[in-house]
Amino acid sequence: MVIVAFATIYIVWGSTYFFLRVALQGFPPMLLGAVRFLTAGLLMLGWCLVSGEKPFVKAHIFHASVSGVLLLFIALGTVIWTEQTLPSAMVAILVSAAPIWFVLLDVPKWNENLKSRWTIAGLVIGFAGVILLFGEQIIAAFKVAGLQTKLWEMVILVLGSIAWSGGSLYSKYKASGVSGPVSATWQMLAAGILFITVSLLRGEVQHLNWQGILLNAWLAMAYLILFGSIAAFSAYVWLLQVRPATQVSTYAYVNPVIAVFLGVFFAHENISLLQITGLVIILASVLIINLAKHRKEKKVRMAVEGAV
Repeated sequence: MVIVAFATIYIVWGSTYFFLRVALQGFPPMLLGAVRFLTAGLLMLGWCLVSGEKPFVKAHIFHASVSGVLLLFIALGTVIWTEQTLPSAMVAILVSAAPIWFVLLDVPKWNENLKSRWTIAGLVIGFAGVILLFGEQIIAAFKVAGLQTKLWEMVILVLGSIAWSGGSLYSKYKASGVSGPVSATWQMLAAGILFITVSLLRGEVQHLNWQGILLNAWLAMAYLILFGSIAAFSAYVWLLQVRPATQVSTYAYVNPVIAVFLGVFFAHENISLLQITGLVIILASVLIINLAKHRKEKKVRMAVEGAV
């Protein structure tokens, strides 16, 4: 189950870069978030009721809603907003700093993470790999006049990355007694309600020509709902409950790798030697982090078996 869950957030979230771009061709940004998360949340709520879960516990709703606002509305909202003006490569790099924020914000695990040379080395190497992966695009972007004046938007994106890490840790520690499906349900519904509120205030719903939305945009929206939200986000919430946060956060390094591979195979994009180097470094960093966690768990297991 852990392997399947990791594969899901690695591959599916890596593919959502492409499908998000397609969906934005038909849906305004805030309405996209509203339709995606309200639909996914309602479908998840129906599943919880059918499967015998207890989704209407006030404490569970509160904790899940708090983490949902941080994760999906603030963090994802900043990505949607800044992608309208910032180069996608810049957005990808700043978002990929999330694993570093996980280490800095995970206070209960400071003693473990900050003393693990392999974990720290893996995080730093992984972020360096992401910079190499998008290095050529960043150099080209900085040559564009006016990019240097968008520092405040970069700051907003960094704050969004911090909100994602904080929301993930809040979900891990505060909502630890909530089942994965129930937690994901209220996280998505809380975010969806805020997205639709902002969308209405911006006039997106009132001025949208629903008949003019192309089939490709609807299909991309369906993919984001079923796979990006219901499958991958539910897997992410569950993984936070059963695995160390630093290990789960490696998705932020692998997703750009998947996105690049999809661009090469399906959009016939070119890949440079520098990008290949970045891909190798990223995958090596993820291996380092996972091996460090595996070694520690093996030592603990052997100690327990020896004591018995």
